[in-house]
Amino acid sequence: MKMSSLIPWDESGELTRFRRDMDRLFDRFFEGWPFKLPTREGEWAPSVDVSETAKEVIVRAEIPGMDPKDMDVSVHGGVLTLRGERKKEHEEKGEKICRIERSYGALFRSVQLPAEVNAEKVKATYRDGVLKINLPKTKEEPVKKIEVKVM
Repeated sequence: MKMSSLIPWDESGELTRFRRDMDRLFDRFFEGWPFKLPTREGEWAPSVDVSETAKEVIVRAEIPGMDPKDMDVSVHGGVLTLRGERKKEHEEKGEKICRIERSYGALFRSVQLPAEVNAEKVKATYRDGVLKINLPKTKEEPVKKIEVKVM
Protein backbone atom coordinates (compact mmCIF):
# COMPACT_ATOMS: atom_id res chain seq x y z
CA MET A 1 0.00 0.00 0.00
CA LYS A 2 1.31 3.45 -0.95
CA MET A 3 1.69 6.19 1.64
CA SER A 4 -0.13 8.69 -0.58
CA SER A 5 -3.32 6.61 -0.36
CA LEU A 6 -3.31 7.03 3.43
CA ILE A 7 -3.38 10.83 3.23
CA PRO A 8 -6.95 12.17 3.29
CA TRP A 9 -7.97 14.17 0.25
CA ASP A 10 -8.54 17.85 0.98
CA GLU A 11 -11.04 19.11 -1.56
CA SER A 12 -10.64 22.80 -0.64
CA GLY A 13 -6.84 22.60 -1.06
CA GLU A 14 -7.20 21.07 -4.53
CA LEU A 15 -9.65 23.73 -5.63
CA THR A 16 -7.45 26.51 -4.25
CA ARG A 17 -4.42 25.13 -6.06
CA PHE A 18 -6.45 24.76 -9.30
CA ARG A 19 -7.70 28.36 -9.07
CA ARG A 20 -4.16 29.64 -8.42
CA ASP A 21 -2.83 27.70 -11.43
CA MET A 22 -5.61 29.05 -13.67
CA ASP A 23 -4.97 32.64 -12.48
CA ARG A 24 -1.28 32.23 -13.30
CA LEU A 25 -2.14 30.83 -16.73
CA PHE A 26 -4.40 33.78 -17.60
CA ASP A 27 -1.86 36.30 -16.24
CA ARG A 28 0.82 34.84 -18.52
CA PHE A 29 -1.56 34.68 -21.50
CA PHE A 30 -2.52 38.36 -21.33
CA GLU A 31 0.93 39.61 -20.35
CA GLY A 32 1.82 42.45 -22.72
CA TRP A 33 -1.42 42.18 -24.71
CA PRO A 34 -1.96 43.64 -27.33
CA PHE A 35 1.55 45.10 -27.31
CA LYS A 36 4.18 44.53 -24.70
CA LEU A 37 4.82 47.72 -22.80
CA PRO A 38 8.37 48.60 -21.75
CA THR A 39 9.35 47.14 -18.41
CA ARG A 40 13.04 47.98 -18.21
CA GLU A 41 14.07 50.55 -15.67
CA GLY A 42 14.17 54.03 -17.16
CA GLU A 43 11.46 53.27 -19.75
CA TRP A 44 7.78 54.12 -19.56
CA ALA A 45 4.70 54.06 -21.77
CA PRO A 46 2.01 56.75 -21.75
CA SER A 47 -1.68 55.95 -21.52
CA VAL A 48 -3.49 56.48 -24.81
CA ASP A 49 -7.05 56.87 -26.07
CA VAL A 50 -7.79 55.92 -29.68
CA SER A 51 -10.99 57.07 -31.35
CA GLU A 52 -12.25 57.08 -34.90
CA THR A 53 -14.56 59.28 -36.97
CA ALA A 54 -15.65 58.86 -40.57
CA LYS A 55 -12.68 60.92 -41.74
CA GLU A 56 -9.86 60.34 -39.25
CA VAL A 57 -8.31 58.38 -36.40
CA ILE A 58 -7.56 60.42 -33.28
CA VAL A 59 -4.99 59.36 -30.70
CA ARG A 60 -4.56 61.18 -27.40
CA ALA A 61 -1.56 60.33 -25.21
CA GLU A 62 -0.96 61.54 -21.65
CA ILE A 63 2.57 62.89 -21.65
CA PRO A 64 2.70 65.60 -18.96
CA GLY A 65 5.87 67.51 -18.25
CA MET A 66 7.55 66.94 -21.60
CA ASP A 67 8.90 69.39 -24.11
CA PRO A 68 7.39 68.70 -27.56
CA LYS A 69 10.94 68.96 -28.99
CA ASP A 70 11.76 65.77 -27.06
CA MET A 71 8.92 63.81 -28.73
CA ASP A 72 9.08 61.72 -31.91
CA VAL A 73 5.85 60.64 -33.61
CA SER A 74 5.90 58.28 -36.60
CA VAL A 75 3.47 56.13 -38.61
CA HIS A 76 4.54 53.02 -40.49
CA GLY A 77 2.61 49.95 -41.60
CA GLY A 78 -0.59 50.87 -39.77
CA VAL A 79 1.23 51.40 -36.47
CA LEU A 80 1.63 54.74 -34.69
CA THR A 81 4.84 54.95 -32.64
CA LEU A 82 5.60 57.50 -29.94
CA ARG A 83 9.16 57.96 -28.68
CA GLY A 84 10.84 60.51 -26.51
CA GLU A 85 12.50 61.18 -23.22
CA ARG A 86 11.35 62.88 -20.05
CA LYS A 87 14.30 64.16 -18.11
CA LYS A 88 14.37 63.90 -14.34
CA GLU A 89 14.13 67.17 -12.48
CA HIS A 90 17.07 68.19 -10.32
CA GLU A 91 16.59 68.04 -6.58
CA GLU A 92 17.22 71.06 -4.41
CA LYS A 93 20.10 70.96 -1.93
CA GLY A 94 18.97 69.54 1.37
CA GLU A 95 15.89 67.98 -0.25
CA LYS A 96 15.27 64.40 0.80
CA ILE A 97 13.28 62.24 -1.64
CA CYS A 98 10.50 60.33 0.13
CA ARG A 99 8.60 58.95 -2.87
CA ILE A 100 8.92 58.97 -6.66
CA GLU A 101 5.84 57.94 -8.66
CA ARG A 102 6.33 59.91 -11.87
CA SER A 103 8.04 58.15 -14.75
CA TYR A 104 11.30 59.41 -16.21
CA GLY A 105 13.58 58.28 -18.96
CA ALA A 106 12.86 56.87 -22.40
CA LEU A 107 9.24 56.91 -23.56
CA PHE A 108 8.03 54.29 -26.03
CA ARG A 109 4.55 53.31 -27.14
CA SER A 110 3.22 51.63 -30.31
CA VAL A 111 -0.46 51.54 -31.19
CA GLN A 112 -2.07 49.51 -33.98
CA LEU A 113 -4.35 51.88 -35.89
CA PRO A 114 -7.93 50.75 -36.64
CA ALA A 115 -7.86 52.08 -40.23
CA GLU A 116 -5.51 52.99 -43.09
CA VAL A 117 -4.25 56.56 -42.69
CA ASN A 118 -2.49 59.11 -44.88
CA ALA A 119 0.91 59.50 -43.17
CA GLU A 120 1.65 62.65 -45.21
CA LYS A 121 -1.22 64.59 -43.60
CA VAL A 122 -0.84 63.59 -39.92
CA LYS A 123 -0.99 66.51 -37.47
CA ALA A 124 0.16 66.45 -33.84
CA THR A 125 -0.55 69.07 -31.18
CA TYR A 126 0.48 69.23 -27.52
CA ARG A 127 -1.56 71.01 -24.88
CA ASP A 128 -1.91 70.67 -21.10
CA GLY A 129 0.18 67.48 -21.05
CA VAL A 130 -1.85 65.71 -23.74
CA LEU A 131 -0.41 64.90 -27.15
CA LYS A 132 -3.24 64.81 -29.72
CA ILE A 133 -2.55 63.17 -33.07
CA ASN A 134 -5.03 63.52 -35.96
CA LEU A 135 -4.49 60.87 -38.63
CA PRO A 136 -6.67 61.42 -41.73
CA LYS A 137 -7.99 58.20 -43.20
CA THR A 138 -7.14 57.25 -46.76
CA LYS A 139 -10.01 56.80 -49.13
CA GLU A 140 -11.00 53.19 -49.13
CA GLU A 141 -11.20 51.45 -52.44
CA PRO A 142 -14.83 50.67 -53.26
CA VAL A 143 -15.64 47.00 -53.06
CA LYS A 144 -15.73 45.61 -56.54
CA LYS A 145 -18.11 42.74 -57.00
CA ILE A 146 -16.61 39.95 -59.06
CA GLU A 147 -18.92 37.67 -60.97
CA VAL A 148 -18.24 33.97 -60.51
CA LYS A 149 -18.81 32.05 -63.73
CA VAL A 150 -19.89 28.43 -63.85
CA MET A 151 -17.74 26.32 -66.14
